[in-house]
Amino acid sequence: MISESGSFVKGMMLGGIFCILVTLLGHIKMGHSTTSHEHRHLQAPKKEDVLNLSEDERLELSQSIRVYCIILVKPKDLGHWAAVKDTWSKHCDKAEFYSSEKVKVFDSIVLNTDDMWSMMRKAYKFAYENYKDDFNWFFLAHPTTFAVIENLKYFLLKQDSSQPFYTGRTETSGDLQYVNGDGGIVLSIESLRRLYKVFEDPDKCPEQGGMIWKLSEDKQLAVCLKYTGVHAENAEDSEKKDIFNTKSVGSLIKEAMSIHPDEVVEGCCSDMAITFSGLAPNHMHVMMYGVYRLRAYGHSFNDALVFLPPPGSDND
Repeated sequence: MISESGSFVKGMMLGGIFCILVTLLGHIKMGHSTTSHEHRHLQAPKKEDVLNLSEDERLELSQSIRVYCIILVKPKDLGHWAAVKDTWSKHCDKAEFYSSEKVKVFDSIVLNTDDMWSMMRKAYKFAYENYKDDFNWFFLAHPTTFAVIENLKYFLLKQDSSQPFYTGRTETSGDLQYVNGDGGIVLSIESLRRLYKVFEDPDKCPEQGGMIWKLSEDKQLAVCLKYTGVHAENAEDSEKKDIFNTKSVGSLIKEAMSIHPDEVVEGCCSDMAITFSGLAPNHMHVMMYGVYRLRAYGHSFNDALVFLPPPGSDND
């Protein structure tokens, strides 16, 4: 009996080791299945570059950037859902909420799953099938993220949506570079087209993550895109400051006060910041006040471009 029990335990251990080896080999294969990529940093244009354009060219350029916003939500996010709906999402050319299940109080595209990777896959698939001819940039965000869409459009002025861009706040996990979903993820229409195609290949882009070590949805997205030749690019302003933030303004200011006490503002955030994350619903409304409503009387920012709100929008 003892011998049988010992054999069973040995069998379990060997089986577990085998599963781990299979998983590791899968990750090794993932890391070497595509050509090497030199990590780049995408920068927003300088104001002088835009001012050199004619007024007609600026108008045409500002109208050529159309952003579709995807917000992934669950019933537990009702407070944030309401805040995003009433604040920054109004500035998207079109914004839609993708919910894990039907919620009576808000309209949404129901995905019938609460797995974040499955939600992301279904949302991207729906967006491509229904809007590939209407928008050239696709911005995905969580309900705790606040976004300044006009700054996003300004950043995208230098980018060509017919090229495979995948950008935001990049991080590294092993040899995988990915865009942190907390700061928002931006895909060009070309990247979304490639992603839609690789969804059909379960070996390269499985519907479910690994059996033992399940990747987060933002990492899984990077894996799928990597197989199509699309790589994560960090987004910065013209002074090389990050513009997609995975923390709130308050957290960034506290960090700057401890690290750069003499240069709190300079050490904190970019003037052209696009996102902040980890905000409570009431903080979303405070951000709207600070970004869109508070003005110094008689002061002009002399912006080189104007991004008009979508027709019929009631945004600020």
